[in-house]
Amino acid sequence: MSIVPDIKTRLARARFRAWHRGTREADYMIGGFYDAGHASWDESELAWFEALLDQEDVEIMSWALGTATAPPSFEGPMLDRFRKLDFVKI
Repeated sequence: MSIVPDIKTRLARARFRAWHRGTREADYMIGGFYDAGHASWDESELAWFEALLDQEDVEIMSWALGTATAPPSFEGPMLDRFRKLDFVKI
């Protein structure tokens, strides 16, 4: 039998993965985005973020900064919010 993690477990796992990327810059950018928005995410938004966490940091950061085009599966409201987040304030 497969055990499906509940939303609380998934959020905890996502928080850890967001804040432990391997570089301080990626931690602040991705972890900061998690901190700024996770409380209001629905299932699809959490699933989007979990998929984002599977990507390479350099790719995520280039999409957020607009120096590279994100794949269509990541384009949309969540990436728009990610791009608009003021990472300096965090």
